[in-house]
Amino acid sequence: MFCEVMQAEYLDGYRVKLLFNDGETKVVDLAQSLKGSVFTPLKDIEFFKNFSIKFNTIEWENGADFAPEYLYEIGTAA
Repeated sequence: MFCEVMQAEYLDGYRVKLLFNDGETKVVDLAQSLKGSVFTPLKDIEFFKNFSIKFNTIEWENGADFAPEYLYEIGTAA
């Protein structure tokens, strides 16, 4: 089964609550994952808050995204 993000909700800081296609809900804190030039704009919380689900993961307006498998791995039970 492919890992897919089905729903995403901004919580606070750099934390997002995600529902995956296996029914698991996890909270990811991406504060330590914003490395590299594509993620620099996401350090602005207002920019960070504006993501959408695209291609089975969360993506921002500048094209930055994380593999859903990575999000699942770093997530903690909600």
